[in-house]
Amino acid sequence: MSIYAIGDLHGCHAEFVALLEKLSFDPKRDTLWLVGDLVNRGPDSLACLREVERLGSAVRCVLGNHDFHLLVAARGGGKLKRNDSLQAVLEAPDCERLLDWLQGQPLAVRDGNQLMTHAGLLPQWGLDQVEVLAREVQVALAGEHSGHFLSQLYGNHPDCWDNTLDGLERLRCVVNVLTRMRFIDAEGRLDFTANQGLDSAPVGFAPWFQFPRDDDPHLLFGHWAALAGDTPDARVRVDALDTGCAWGGELTALNLATGERTRVPSRASAGVAS
Repeated sequence: MSIYAIGDLHGCHAEFVALLEKLSFDPKRDTLWLVGDLVNRGPDSLACLREVERLGSAVRCVLGNHDFHLLVAARGGGKLKRNDSLQAVLEAPDCERLLDWLQGQPLAVRDGNQLMTHAGLLPQWGLDQVEVLAREVQVALAGEHSGHFLSQLYGNHPDCWDNTLDGLERLRCVVNVLTRMRFIDAEGRLDFTANQGLDSAPVGFAPWFQFPRDDDPHLLFGHWAALAGDTPDARVRVDALDTGCAWGGELTALNLATGERTRVPSRASAGVAS
């Protein structure tokens, strides 16, 4: 039995299948941890969703910002952007079933000291706390007012966590941390302007993984293709899994037991991640 954590698919279905073949993945024996952003930017988001759903209990998946974008467009009154590649999902005969499945996914997956989220973890949050906060969002997504929640999801405020936050502001802040975070300041305030490499950090901000923690978890995340899997000067044990498949990079799988990385090259032309 092996557990593999795989970086952002972004609709790169052919590479996903090729990676599973290279791993000799057996859904009856092995498990996949998928770090989110299953959809958008790549050529076949629909096939990715169908493939992951078909694998059933062999998959543990968290939601990424592009997955939320699809849900907002489909069920929260949002609009697609010019560079989106989600129309085939919205027009598919099994669209509602796939959206139901996606909307039921969590924002955090934990096994002991290992935690997977899409974007990372605030230094101020412990593992127990992030599980509770992620569950609050999952409950909101499953509730009868989920459409209203999705319609109010977008926004950059509040940009700093406060335990006294409540209602939609609390949920929005949790989603932003777990699906959009890259650079933060010493108070944990998020910057939403910089999305490239480490040299794009605004003054007073640094990558979230360069701040110390009081505990020693193993954190798995994606979201940041510009890192290309590298986390220099990390103050916590991290594995960055987004290696830019949709932008001409690679799709990467990490064996959680051995630390071995397996990669397949992208079939896409290089571009700009977001």
